[in-house]
Amino acid sequence: MTTTVTAAAVSKNFGAYQDAAVRDPVIITKNGRPRTVLLAYEDFVRLLKRDRRVELTAELSADEVAAVEASEMEPDLDHLNDELSGSKGLTAKDAAG
Repeated sequence: MTTTVTAAAVSKNFGAYQDAAVRDPVIITKNGRPRTVLLAYEDFVRLLKRDRRVELTAELSADEVAAVEASEMEPDLDHLNDELSGSKGLTAKDAAG
């Protein structure tokens, strides 16, 4: 269960809230509003791994577009290839705008 606590309370008893954050995130408020979260290092690392880099399809080179267009799913996922090649399929040209 997530704990919500004021910044003043954390300041007075940091060690206890640090221990609590190892079990569940601790939301720290300032002036009644959530401002920061204290969490276990392992949770932080897990979140970093989930972070994704986003690139615009318009920034893909012609070779990258060709590679995407030529790619196919694994044989056991052929039903997805069928969806891509159907009338609802979206080509790289369509995606780029």
